[in-house]
Amino acid sequence: MENCIFCKIVAGQLPASKVYEDDDMIVFKDIRPIAKIHLLAVPKQHFKLLSELNEERRALVGRMLEKIASNAPAFGLSEGYRLIINQGEEAGQSVPHLHIHILGGQKLGWE
Repeated sequence: MENCIFCKIVAGQLPASKVYEDDDMIVFKDIRPIAKIHLLAVPKQHFKLLSELNEERRALVGRMLEKIASNAPAFGLSEGYRLIINQGEEAGQSVPHLHIHILGGQKLGWE
């Protein structure tokens, strides 16, 4: 999508502090972190909501979750982490491209 900031990051048109990239996704540091470690995992394929998943996208999200888990120690998250997927503006989704917030590096409360 031409106006999507995450699509522009995926295409290399905008900079990002990448910590991981493969054929399916990129992971980069959030520019407004709310935890000591705050990363965003973004699929290279553009879609906004989990309700838009088809068989291919379900497999893609599954691979993303597996890669987050297997790379957690490299991300500095060997003691644990939290994953958040905001769905829609009322839930706080500010970029209309599915992404997974990865939070950790400190003890996280539920507030």
